[in-house]
Amino acid sequence: MALLSYDGIAITGISACVPRKRIDNRSLSEPFSGPLLEKTIKTTGIVERRIADASTCASDLCCQAASRLMDSMGIDRDTIDVVIFVTQSPDFKVPATAPLIQHRLGLKKETAAFDVNLGCSGYVYGLSMAYAYATQAHICRVLLLVGDTPSKYVSSLDKTTGILFGDGGTATIVEKKKDAGKSFFSLNSDGSGANALQIKAGGFRHPSTPETLANVTHEDGSIRNEEHLTMDGGAIFNFTIKQVPADIKKLLEFSNTDISDIDYLVYHQANKFITDHLTKKLKFPLEKVPYSLGKFGNTTCLTIPVTLVSEIGTEIETGTKNLVLSGFGIGLSWATAILTIKNCHVLGMIEV
Repeated sequence: MALLSYDGIAITGISACVPRKRIDNRSLSEPFSGPLLEKTIKTTGIVERRIADASTCASDLCCQAASRLMDSMGIDRDTIDVVIFVTQSPDFKVPATAPLIQHRLGLKKETAAFDVNLGCSGYVYGLSMAYAYATQAHICRVLLLVGDTPSKYVSSLDKTTGILFGDGGTATIVEKKKDAGKSFFSLNSDGSGANALQIKAGGFRHPSTPETLANVTHEDGSIRNEEHLTMDGGAIFNFTIKQVPADIKKLLEFSNTDISDIDYLVYHQANKFITDHLTKKLKFPLEKVPYSLGKFGNTTCLTIPVTLVSEIGTEIETGTKNLVLSGFGIGLSWATAILTIKNCHVLGMIEV
């Protein structure tokens, strides 16, 4: 059972960067019909998304977020000892992108840098790693970068996925802090459901061919190829309803925390209908669940930090807030964190 706890480790700074280009879902045309489009927007809560241009990678957005955050906090870059880059859209198959980011940001060569390939649960998983490294005596600061550009692997003409996803990058500083208190994590996976969210071809199990890159029109009118993301919405719904509330309850019990002591429950931003349902099952106030997906869409691994910055940034910067963070989806993988954020440095949303 992957239950983890830490003491005296905290998030001290956080920033988020999104592309300037906005896509208004209500302005979309075929293959999205009027009634279907409105139903999808109402169910998911996704009205607008941000899309990067062809030359912009997730690493570019994360570097913007990180550089501006470190400058704003007055951080000496030599005090960054670890860089963790969580993404599903690296710059290259090889090498890993994190060492390239280390060089771009002007960090010392003694910096540990590595990639983590995770999606919807990625921020919570990445945060648990950052906390673990930060406990070490000779680690000063950990820079957690979480970014993705799903627009590069999702077909814009897919009725199931084409209006859901947006691009962005985030930076989080994690370090020792005497008054941070305890933090708790629960990490889980179930690969038997991997095909519920999957890009079938383009990897080494099913390499790219002219056939895998050929767009096909499917029965519902969606157009995509085998190197685009596919989603089984029903399977994801059933998985989420079954696993997420149970995991949150498990971690509340493990941490000896009453849900009434939680100021905000911050979910992975995938579908407002589903997460509102989860909140009711937990008997938690809906008004304490912030949402950013209406403005930025499902940004996969970075929806939680985007929500922290855009929706409750002022509150976590000036006060003390007890948070539950819940990420779930592709993998299948899900993770929960219970932590306190106190006087955290938060930059406003960065647009590039």
